[in-house]
Amino acid sequence: MADHSPYQKKIINRYYKNFDAIAFQRLSELATDLYLADGKQKERLWKRVEDALRKIEFPDSRIAHLLEKRDPQLLVAILKELDQKA
Repeated sequence: MADHSPYQKKIINRYYKNFDAIAFQRLSELATDLYLADGKQKERLWKRVEDALRKIEFPDSRIAHLLEKRDPQLLVAILKELDQKA
């Protein structure tokens, strides 16, 4: 692995320091996109939602339930829950 400059190290550290906020923002955008999407695009978005939830270590049983129902309102409820924890 290459050494990073001090500037690059600061950028990397800020990314990981703000990872939760970045993930929350990404999920919020995906929820909006799900309301507007249809067909194959909707399937791709649900896959991205699953990946994002796994990255923040959300419980697998809750992810499975969300993907079974495929209801954007459930995703919004999860976002509200995550926002209250933060």
